[in-house]
Amino acid sequence: MSKDLRATLNLPKTDFPMRANLVEREPQRIAQWDSMELYRRVQRKNTEGSKFILHDGPPFTNGDIHTGHALNKTLKDIILRYKSMCGYQTPYIPGWDCHGLPIEHKVARELQKGKKTLETPQLREACAEFSNGYIQKQRTQFKRLGILADWTNEYRTMDPAYEAEILRTVACFIEQGLVYRSKKPVYWSIPCATALAEAEIEYQEHKSPSIWVKFAVCDTAGKVELSEPLNIVIWTTTPWTLVANQAVALHPRLDYIEVKANGENYLVAAQLAENFIQNCAFENAELGKTYRGQLLEGIQTQHPFIDRLSPVVLADYITTEAGTGCVHIAPGHGQEDYFTGLKYGLEVYSPIDDKGCYTGDGQVPEELVGISVLEREGGSPANKKVLELLNTRMCLLKAKSITHSYPHCWRSKTPVIFRAMHQWFVSLDKGQMREKVIEALNQVNWIPPWGKNRIEAAVATRPDWCISRQRSWGVPLLVFYDEEGNPLLDLNVFHAITDKIAEKGTNFWFNESVETLLSGIDLPEAFEGRTLTKGTDTLDVWLDSGCSHRAVLQKNTTLSWPADLYLEGSDQHRGWFQSSLWTSVIANGSPPYKSVMTHGFIVGQDGKKMSKSHGKAITVESLIKKFGVDIIRLWIASEDYRNDITISEEILKHVSLAYRTIRNTLRFQIGNLYDFDFEQDAIPLAELDCLDQWALHKTAELIREVTDAYEAYAFHKAYQLLNRFCSTTLSSIYHDILKDRLYTLAPHSAQRRSSQTALHQILESLLCLLAPILCFTTDEAYGYLIKSSGTSTDDAIALKNWPKGKPEWMHPQVTSEIDNLLKFRNEINEKLESLRQKKIIGQSLDAQIDIAGNTEDPIFQVLTQYQEKLPELFIVSQVNLTENSSDLLSTTVKHAEGVRCPRSWRWVPQLEHTEEWGEVSSRCKETLQSIKQTKIKNSR
Repeated sequence: MSKDLRATLNLPKTDFPMRANLVEREPQRIAQWDSMELYRRVQRKNTEGSKFILHDGPPFTNGDIHTGHALNKTLKDIILRYKSMCGYQTPYIPGWDCHGLPIEHKVARELQKGKKTLETPQLREACAEFSNGYIQKQRTQFKRLGILADWTNEYRTMDPAYEAEILRTVACFIEQGLVYRSKKPVYWSIPCATALAEAEIEYQEHKSPSIWVKFAVCDTAGKVELSEPLNIVIWTTTPWTLVANQAVALHPRLDYIEVKANGENYLVAAQLAENFIQNCAFENAELGKTYRGQLLEGIQTQHPFIDRLSPVVLADYITTEAGTGCVHIAPGHGQEDYFTGLKYGLEVYSPIDDKGCYTGDGQVPEELVGISVLEREGGSPANKKVLELLNTRMCLLKAKSITHSYPHCWRSKTPVIFRAMHQWFVSLDKGQMREKVIEALNQVNWIPPWGKNRIEAAVATRPDWCISRQRSWGVPLLVFYDEEGNPLLDLNVFHAITDKIAEKGTNFWFNESVETLLSGIDLPEAFEGRTLTKGTDTLDVWLDSGCSHRAVLQKNTTLSWPADLYLEGSDQHRGWFQSSLWTSVIANGSPPYKSVMTHGFIVGQDGKKMSKSHGKAITVESLIKKFGVDIIRLWIASEDYRNDITISEEILKHVSLAYRTIRNTLRFQIGNLYDFDFEQDAIPLAELDCLDQWALHKTAELIREVTDAYEAYAFHKAYQLLNRFCSTTLSSIYHDILKDRLYTLAPHSAQRRSSQTALHQILESLLCLLAPILCFTTDEAYGYLIKSSGTSTDDAIALKNWPKGKPEWMHPQVTSEIDNLLKFRNEINEKLESLRQKKIIGQSLDAQIDIAGNTEDPIFQVLTQYQEKLPELFIVSQVNLTENSSDLLSTTVKHAEGVRCPRSWRWVPQLEHTEEWGEVSSRCKETLQSIKQTKIKNSR
């Protein structure tokens, strides 16, 4: 084709780049959004609309964001962008979780490296500085992800007003009589030296010693006649807790049997006798008398290595799944043991200090004092020492190792212990509070539905909430103690100090004296004149984030309570979802959210969780540098977030291909609208070409289906629909067919303008449908679209309204007929490919199709109806139809006859001469003459 002849084609013209260059271009788009105050404009656009409040769960400010953060914040942004385009007010206030162990742990570690020691006020200042530093970093990183938010009014759990609201929530607990102090077992992290909440526990596989220990019966209390001597055999995986043993428990309704072996008598559950004999490798063991458990209550046994009696007590929770059916009871080191101890008046004994070492209290054997119970590589020193004692006393029958699921500290990754100590609790059962919370779950829409079962199980089994922590970086528990250790937890005093903290922050508690704290505050009569000291405990950080609905939703006038949606990872059924639920039902009587949506975790190809604490997290920054944000967002949208999401470079490369298809689709449409002004050039919808009617009908169906997917928060379905529409409906079919008319017909021809009319409306719709996901690409593309139409460029796709398929776009009859022709085209394409493989043709325009069929054949009828359109639809040069009487449709594909037009590349019977351009087809000659006449007319 000559240069002059090529110039007569309407080739696409756009500076919308084929290559994305997302890494360089996306920051420019963010700068533009900032300069035009896009977030504010989005909110102003919908001032008359209903509110949709997605409440942000605050991330810990203790490190750079990772892919889990990107998943969470992107899902939120997709929802809010969609809702705002639908006309909702969507104020989004991001938050930051600033207190607690993760931050104090890092700061303390840095101080240890520098061999520095700080007092509590200085340590708190260092923690605040550390938190603020990561707030700045995370904010920048979230903005880089394209997150639209009110970054100037974000909330921080360490702000004085927020801290005061946490304390006012605790005051609601106090007012209802739910807060109490007790010595009871709690999860204790030895390395972190603090109690832990249930949500701070992770279960991991752990190797423990499995031992069978005999407790010699020394007094039957006249209850039953036993064989003498008799030993009750317990089984445990925590030998170190035997120091705190106070009793041996049996199940009241189980039968227990004597086992005679090695010249001794042992008592175990009858159902477990054979297992017991095998585990202890007894030879020639014999079974003796059987006793019902309830008959043995009250008999006395001798502690194996301490001068202490251990009575037999009864407990219904004992099972026959493992062990001996006889359970050693240490009320100071186990939840069930504790309640059994309360029932029988046993001492809640826990001779372990904050560092996890045995104390020298006179009861602990001297050889154990100072020994650590912490499980390290190679086992627990205390376990080893206890086993030595048992061997020395001839009380250890057998020791093995087992691997089982055991609770670990989420921060130190070490096994936790249960340790009884004085802590502050919130009673979850008083006043039927647990029943109220479970009932409140029915008021919430759970997405996916199984979330309700998960949180209901967590609520139903949760022990009383331990709200005190032995840390420095947190909100103080406003308790005073007198000389005898009696606590002063008075509601009026609590409120008065909270008012001071609202103004001065919680450092006021740690920095000032008791006299200053209580200045101007009346004390209860019982504490007047007493010497008081202030408590050093801080509140559980799950109270911090769990009060966000009160501190943020109820205090910010742009928001509303309850939230329409909470959206976090599925682990938050035990965490933020639950802490928010308890605080809300107790303080406000109903849930803080209408809907709760959860997503899975980011996992590697091995299926294991990728997180900072596991040392496997991928930084978002590294992915952005390689792929750009829009590809990350597209990957997130493509996955079913309800399950765990696998990440790898191969997956992202695959998503990159899908992104390229979408981008090239947009580029094709923008490029072919370069000379089209919708107001001046659009064709009335009723006059559109049938192919364009088909495309608009398909677009209307797409809008409906994609909207349904967004409404159901099924973004992976929206992705699939949009990807398939771009790659198949548009690129492989519609765009491919359009190229001939768009490139070779006269610019103002009715058929070309018809397609441009459709393309313009499809493009506008497609950009909006993609906008919540591909926020950068669609905004850039929209900028080119409005620029070409002369509209002000101070606009953004986020300000557009959500598309709605117009009734006049619907052409079911035409669409059905075109669909049938396209199915027939698939058969033709197979034959064309065969000719191409044989080198008979090069491209499909080199082909001619001859079709013979019966006029009664439905397909032949449609072919006949659209006969003039068939060469364009099939992208061939000639299609000939002939009638026959056969019931079978006959299709022959061969090389087209005649000569090829150098302009349109169609084969025609003959070429016609033109003065300026040489020989072309008759259709191209008419087109060129029309173009010439138009230029002459425009030049006058």
